[in-house]
Amino acid sequence: MAEQTALADIHREDDGKPDAAVVRDALGVGVAVGLSGFAFGVTSAGSGLTLLQTCALSLLVFTGASQFALVGALAAGGNPFTAAAGAFFLGVRNAFYGLRLSQLLALPRAVRPLAAQWVIDETTAVALAQPTRRSVRIGFTVTGLSLYVLWNLTTLLGAVGAQAIGDTDAWGLDAAGPAVFLALLAPMLKTTTERAVAGAAVVLGLGLLPVLPAGVPVLVAALAAPVVLCAEGRRRSMGGTRRTTTGAAQGDDVHSKDLPKDVPEKHVPEKDALGEDR
Repeated sequence: MAEQTALADIHREDDGKPDAAVVRDALGVGVAVGLSGFAFGVTSAGSGLTLLQTCALSLLVFTGASQFALVGALAAGGNPFTAAAGAFFLGVRNAFYGLRLSQLLALPRAVRPLAAQWVIDETTAVALAQPTRRSVRIGFTVTGLSLYVLWNLTTLLGAVGAQAIGDTDAWGLDAAGPAVFLALLAPMLKTTTERAVAGAAVVLGLGLLPVLPAGVPVLVAALAAPVVLCAEGRRRSMGGTRRTTTGAAQGDDVHSKDLPKDVPEKHVPEKDALGEDR
């Protein structure tokens, strides 16, 4: 059933765009985002992580938002477990990406664990923009490979060069990762509900930043989604009930207007206890 659904979502192969165009778009995303790994390497080294720990994060975790959240919380003096929890919850979104991509890619079971390492924002965005299964696979593979190689290479260069830079905070490189993430997120906020969730998360995160330990505001900001969705559900439910009530009232009013006013009411003879007409 899942295979049929995925096939229905993919257009016919002869409607796809050339492979060269897919590769060009995928490389553009991979190179542009991969270079920001330099900022992560510098920020991670500045937060106190060793070269080995910094490179291990990029090799094994490989999701920029979670990596920046982790080292940012550690740099601010946050508890390691709290920082790891915040990074984990940010990375949960990749699991939902995987559910969709598994249908579109339809990869062999032996390859899926390896492909799962590349399921991130950028590869998902490129893959979902493709019209055919062939172009989906090409876009996902080229984006994932180019981004993985560049991200890890620039992470290494950034961590090694952190000592030469000196005070990393003075350069503001810690803002590069979140800036890239916001640039990818902003075009995806198309509905009012999505914008409300993002706005509420920003308010919660920034508002609680001065009063809560580092890493905790990110966890609290995640509550924006269920709160906004619950409020939206109640609003729609009340709106539907209101429309139903209004429609019923208008129907009764129209029905009463259609009746002639001079038609006398039909007399219904009363019956006594024995059922005979009086």
